[in-house]
Amino acid sequence: MLVGVVGKPNVGKSTFFAAATLKDVPIADYPFTTIKPNVGVAHLVTKCVCKELGVTDAPRNSTCVNGTRLIPVKLVDVAGLVEGASKGKGLGNQFLDDLRQADALIHVVDASGSTDLEGRKVPAGTHDPGGDIEMVEKEFDLWMFGILKKDWEKATRSLEQTGGKIVEHLAGRLSGLSVTFADVEQVVLRLRLRTEKPSQWTDDQLMQLVVGTRKLTKPSLLAANKADLPTSGPYIEKLRQTGREVVPCASEAELLLRRAAEHGLVDYFPGDKTFSVSDPARLNPAQSNALDMVEERVMKVYGGTGVQDAINRAFFDLLKAIVVFPVEDETRFADKEGRVLPDAFVMRGGSTALDLARTVHSELADTFLYAIDARSGKRLGSDHVLSNRDVVKIVSSGKRG
Repeated sequence: MLVGVVGKPNVGKSTFFAAATLKDVPIADYPFTTIKPNVGVAHLVTKCVCKELGVTDAPRNSTCVNGTRLIPVKLVDVAGLVEGASKGKGLGNQFLDDLRQADALIHVVDASGSTDLEGRKVPAGTHDPGGDIEMVEKEFDLWMFGILKKDWEKATRSLEQTGGKIVEHLAGRLSGLSVTFADVEQVVLRLRLRTEKPSQWTDDQLMQLVVGTRKLTKPSLLAANKADLPTSGPYIEKLRQTGREVVPCASEAELLLRRAAEHGLVDYFPGDKTFSVSDPARLNPAQSNALDMVEERVMKVYGGTGVQDAINRAFFDLLKAIVVFPVEDETRFADKEGRVLPDAFVMRGGSTALDLARTVHSELADTFLYAIDARSGKRLGSDHVLSNRDVVKIVSSGKRG
């Protein structure tokens, strides 16, 4: 699964991305600092099963720190979107193209109201970020609408004459955006569109289809960035009143803490509600003042910087992700080399035992016999739906079983 970090220019997307991945990316206080997409690895932070099972784990594909598992996930930070992007303004076409494969979106907004619609600096508190959200979503919808509208009349007449299926046609047009037949069918049924007469659909109905498909296949949350600035509070509350999922964020504070932790200046773990200075004598006055501000304006007010919370929510809330621990020896919860709970895989909600086999290795799926719940010893069929924190052995007729 891939999560995109999106928003208008100059809202702190790249700072959010850098704080999440510790990847060096261009960061500056002006629009279009990001031109090409940045792809990096962040982590889901979740409770490991090691303490529950009474074992000491030896992770291979992830990290476990005192019973907390850090599981790698992929983020992409794309160029800022401006009004008219669907028609090519700014870096719009590139922005939209870079988001094709994203499964969910973290929409970063300037909650301080200090940048206008195109990302130019304005006095703090003078620009309502609510309009930015509508603009970004509208441009994405117009882009998708343009994909469907191309040769629409000719295509729909042909479908009606040949008995073709409009849902198959729509899914084909949107397949490059990770949209499936089932996705389109669900939205078409909900809107009660006449599938036998698509040529009679109005532009408004087609746009409703686009909006419904975008919400279903590209769910999003709002990262209300610059939450530590004095003008942010009222705007954050206003955003929450829209019913959207809103996470107050202070990306600069998170990046500061992550870098300071790297250098041993503070004790801090991503997602922590507080931090402690390792040795105050090592801090210069500027560093000390910066950390004091983070403590007063961020940690005491919001109980964390929000960056890790936004990542976790994107996967666990928007995508209903689960974490599954595959093992080869279900009695010791280990692989064949004796490593306990070596791997942790992030999978979509609704994934089956066969899906897990396919994730571990294609050969396991091809020769799948059954799975075993390592906790209970119960045998599981290929269609068994997995739950979060399951520990599972895959049994196959191949050598990797």
